[in-house]
Amino acid sequence: MSLSLSAEQPAVPADADDGVWLECIDCGATFAPFEDVRYTCDDCDGLLEVRYADHPTFDDFEGRGVWRYADALPLSEGVTAQEGATPLYEVPRLEESIGVQAVRIKHEGMNPTGSFKDRGMTVGVAVATELGVDRLACASTGNTSAALAAYGSRGGMETLVLLPAGKVAAGKVAQASLHGARILEVDGNFDACLDIVQDLAQQGEAYLLNSLNPFRLEGQKTIGLEILEAFREDYDAFPDRIVLPVGNAGNTAALYKAFRELVQAGALAESEVPKLTGVQAEGAAPMVEAVENGADEVRRWDDVETRATAIRIGNPVNAPKALPGIRETGGTAVAVSDAAITEAQRDLASEGVGVEPASAASVAGLRKLRAEGIVDDDERVACLTTGHLLKDPDAAAAAGSDPEPVPAETDGVLDHVQN
Repeated sequence: MSLSLSAEQPAVPADADDGVWLECIDCGATFAPFEDVRYTCDDCDGLLEVRYADHPTFDDFEGRGVWRYADALPLSEGVTAQEGATPLYEVPRLEESIGVQAVRIKHEGMNPTGSFKDRGMTVGVAVATELGVDRLACASTGNTSAALAAYGSRGGMETLVLLPAGKVAAGKVAQASLHGARILEVDGNFDACLDIVQDLAQQGEAYLLNSLNPFRLEGQKTIGLEILEAFREDYDAFPDRIVLPVGNAGNTAALYKAFRELVQAGALAESEVPKLTGVQAEGAAPMVEAVENGADEVRRWDDVETRATAIRIGNPVNAPKALPGIRETGGTAVAVSDAAITEAQRDLASEGVGVEPASAASVAGLRKLRAEGIVDDDERVACLTTGHLLKDPDAAAAAGSDPEPVPAETDGVLDHVQN
């Protein structure tokens, strides 16, 4: 099964449900979408994608937020908390310092639980309801657990979240706890947590809502649709490049799928598709390694470490979908240091945009690629920031300035600030 931009829309199989079906990206096997719980191909264990008999154009979208794009989603409505419609900020000082024609920041931290994961959960939990499951589960570096806990609670379902013990920012654990999830701390890293959750799902003990689930990525592809619509309105052109942090590579895969569907609908020319550019931390960069080596598969990194906890992942499960996305769009992938991530986090904050460390990786990556001459000075670029500053308050405090003690009197305060 080809994941190229020029691939033709496949014929509608007999097991499609109202023009929607699941299809294996490796062997092309097709499956009804809502009859059984299914995460990978029954025949070859390959990754699945949601397919549609018809693809809408921009003129077909109405409303606001994720469900504005219902015509491009597997269901017409979901368990929603009014997610999506996040701001696309101008950052003029960053734009000038990086040296490109335009930089805009798509701040997904402005979603209801503070990260892009809400887009996937509104669709994923809706599908879980359609399938009739009653227990949801995920492995998480933090943001997935917060979103699943909120949307699972809103949908009236039991939620299990497996977290690597001692490796998840306090703000994210607090969210999952308050929204009523059962928090299971695993003596291992994120990839070990995901292995366990996959085992639980295969045994029928829970419905998996990590990005291995193809329905979750349907919600996340709306990020790309919003970026394209906003650039078209503001610049009368689509962005030349979208730079995004890479952990499990779900957003890379989702945005590429959105672009392929728009090309098939005739709403986007192949020459207009933005270059998908992934950024990882140096201590957790298996996707970058694969891109640099021209490899077709990603080597699992068993030992990963970075202060950007949301992308501290050594085995990106969506690599088979994301690698073609980077290559087919003419993009690339780059690794950046933790110091560069912190610098970018501070620079974004100076523009009034507060993000967690992993989010700032996109700006750090753009800066590095521009310095290396890979990004041209005439490019219009969207940088995706995936989570809010308050997701990791400890990291924010460490990156910011220290409090200054002053006496409890006006003259003493004035003396202090003037010195």
